[in-house]
Amino acid sequence: MRKGKITITITIGMACFVLVLIIFMQFKVIYQTDIASIDTMKAEELKTELSSWKSKYEEAEEKYKEISETLKKYKEESSSGGKTKQNLQEELANLELLLGLTDVEGKGIEITLKDPENMEEIEKEIENTEHTEQRINTSELLRIVNFLKDAGAEAISINNQRIVNKTDFAQINDTTYIKINSQMVSAPFTIKAIGDPDFLKASLIGTGYVSKIKDWGQSIDFKELKNVRINKYNGKIDYKYIEN
Repeated sequence: MRKGKITITITIGMACFVLVLIIFMQFKVIYQTDIASIDTMKAEELKTELSSWKSKYEEAEEKYKEISETLKKYKEESSSGGKTKQNLQEELANLELLLGLTDVEGKGIEITLKDPENMEEIEKEIENTEHTEQRINTSELLRIVNFLKDAGAEAISINNQRIVNKTDFAQINDTTYIKINSQMVSAPFTIKAIGDPDFLKASLIGTGYVSKIKDWGQSIDFKELKNVRINKYNGKIDYKYIEN
């Protein structure tokens, strides 16, 4: 009996730790963006972007309240012995799924995004001519991720890097590389998303974003798949300033 109580206590502790991670990860999506591109954005695009981030903040706040209630319930059940070991393990499995710490699969789409052809020659001439072609950048990838999330994507990866709330996007200056989850990747980009294929495609095509991508000289292809496999997030989760 004593051994069983110790096991349940340890399981509860693990669940609480994972829940606390969710709270902080809701607010940590780090990426670098080109300030010059913000200056050229249309007022309508800025309003849309502001509305999107306001919605994400409200979603994070709601999640914080929900997690606070769950933690309170865990503490009460820990003292009363109301939760069984099996139920707690199921709860932990669900939390790991939410954090992206498990491999997942399901129906969805695969997007292949490529830079314009002969990009190096184009970049040599770009200062003296009016080229609209451009390389794929971090802002573009992040915009696609947000469109897919808004369309109900349950899991997303880019070049086999799982996208979670902790994922960082960074443009490597003067190179063709982009850092995702602190890993160097480059075009072509393979973006996988699990969810309703029609909704996921419409989130990009229906908004006109695919037309913009083609105007930039890039190519984009879609595949609807009955089974998309997305690997778990393998990055290190650590915090320097959070105290227990």
